[in-house]
Amino acid sequence: MASEILTPEVRVAPGRRVLLHVKRWPASLWVGGLILALFTLVAITGPLWAPYDPTMFGTGIPFSPPSSSHLLGTDQLGRDVFSRIVYGAPIDLFLALASTFLALIVGGSLGLLSGYVGGWFDDVLMRIFDGLISIPLLIFALLIIAAAGPEESGSMVLLIGVVALVYMPRIARMARAVAVDLATRDFVTVARTRGESAWSIVRRELVPNATGVLLVEFGVRAGYAPIIIGSLGFLGFGARPPTPEWGLMISENRSAITADPIVVLAPALALALLVIGLNLFTDGFARVIGRTIQRGPI
Repeated sequence: MASEILTPEVRVAPGRRVLLHVKRWPASLWVGGLILALFTLVAITGPLWAPYDPTMFGTGIPFSPPSSSHLLGTDQLGRDVFSRIVYGAPIDLFLALASTFLALIVGGSLGLLSGYVGGWFDDVLMRIFDGLISIPLLIFALLIIAAAGPEESGSMVLLIGVVALVYMPRIARMARAVAVDLATRDFVTVARTRGESAWSIVRRELVPNATGVLLVEFGVRAGYAPIIIGSLGFLGFGARPPTPEWGLMISENRSAITADPIVVLAPALALALLVIGLNLFTDGFARVIGRTIQRGPI
């Protein structure tokens, strides 16, 4: 009888297996993650080491150039630009993530339910969302702010609600497409034959299987959210002065861009870096879980 050659089984320790998997992560995930980690660190610890109160007037001569006492100079009211950027990090980061998360919860739930139920409910809901998506994004946001009234203009709650309402129909359409595909799977059919309600099937069967797609969609929308928030701040419909929100900082000092460009470029670069970090992280995360990002109008 021919002799058998037995190859010993190669066992990889769990810790080494995780390390090998991490090493395969794309560079965009690493770079985006490092940028987001930096912003998160600044958002958490910034108030402890920022040299000045962000709303304090007269910390220096207005439009002073960068110096040892004012790393990025001062603005038109003598406020320290570096301190205002540091204090603005948690504001812009929180607004972007909170508004996108709210849009994900509401829009994702409606989209999954609509795709599973179908019928007149799906037709009516999708036609409403199609109409909302057809409105230019910034105009839609301004219409919501105008409808809320001048008393609410500039509040953080309103800004979160505005971005969430803008993103909700877009996320809902993506979730619906996933639900239409999942609704024909065997595990959904089994759950239906058990007599489970539509909402129970959405919650227990569709949501776990749609998590990957929805997380990528969350990252894509979160990457654009700072642009919307900054644009509203620049137009005067964002955070109220003297809040150190980056879009508002750009708007307040735009008239001095030729005389003292650093006061405008510093918050603009901070906003751009946050957007780049979010987009790189989303792109890398999508590659890790095997999804393709469909980038289009925000």
